[in-house]
Amino acid sequence: MRFSILVFPGSNCDYDAYHSIRHVLGQDAEFIWHEETDLKNPDCVILPGGFSYGDYLRCGAMASFSPAMERVKSFANDGGLVLGICNGFQVLTETGMLPGALLRNRSLSFICRDVFLKTENTHLPFTNRLDKDRLIRIPIAHAEGNYFCDPETLDELERENRVVFRYCDRKGNVTEEANPNGSLNNIAGITNREGNVLGMMPHPERAMESIVGNTDGMRVFQSLLAQFQKTGAY
Repeated sequence: MRFSILVFPGSNCDYDAYHSIRHVLGQDAEFIWHEETDLKNPDCVILPGGFSYGDYLRCGAMASFSPAMERVKSFANDGGLVLGICNGFQVLTETGMLPGALLRNRSLSFICRDVFLKTENTHLPFTNRLDKDRLIRIPIAHAEGNYFCDPETLDELERENRVVFRYCDRKGNVTEEANPNGSLNNIAGITNREGNVLGMMPHPERAMESIVGNTDGMRVFQSLLAQFQKTGAY
């Protein structure tokens, strides 16, 4: 399976994604500079975490105008798989590929720690190897992870089962105390209507190896591989 990893000025998780794909999963991975318009024929595009353009203006806002993003939008419109992690999620909302926005954390501070997630939709290319009843522990590292949208959009996301991950406590309870950033309905990740674009604030690529004490993130990428092996594409 071929992965293209976009790199913006300020990206700082691009090598984490590359290592996870190339060295842990043993799949093809290639960096795509944000000014390029050739995505190199990927099966999946990853928009990594970081601080694209230093988060000037608004997190993800300037990156949304990068030439490569026009190709990413076309790729997604044709059914290609797109995974936006942290800043990548912010970029996806800024481009309109996903609804809503990521606001400043409720605490007004940067948060870097592990969180527990409930997988609400296990029928996606990104989640078919995840069990709805099994929690996963994934690290977060963000200052603007507070998901927000208007009430109509929120109702639509919930009704269409497009909330993919939700923050919870270690027992699976979705509570205000388990919400690290103030996101509406404890939302940690959402998908588009077609199910081929996923944005999530937690970092699965940082939970891929036993040497770091956590392999829960592996299941997200194993799901992508399983989807590819089943169909050859999305």
